[in-house]
Amino acid sequence: MGFIIAIIIGAIAGWLAGQIVKGHGQGVVMNIIVGIIGALIANFLFPAFGWNIGAAPATADNAVVGTSILGSIIFSTIGAVLLLLVLRLFNRS
Repeated sequence: MGFIIAIIIGAIAGWLAGQIVKGHGQGVVMNIIVGIIGALIANFLFPAFGWNIGAAPATADNAVVGTSILGSIIFSTIGAVLLLLVLRLFNRS
């Protein structure tokens, strides 16, 4: 069940990122991939800065408890937007 939710959140986040960064709508499959990669980027980048968006503080064993779906979508969308902006920089050169 968690895998299906991750795909749905990835699709929403990828679509939102494509709307925010105009010119990067790539279809449903690519939106899912961009959203999931964006979630991974946000998962590594934000805790490094001490930001915790949409999730309860991590427990002693680094397991995040109480993540909301809306928080996950926001988290993933920000990561996906960052990914699309970096890809845009490389495509211009």
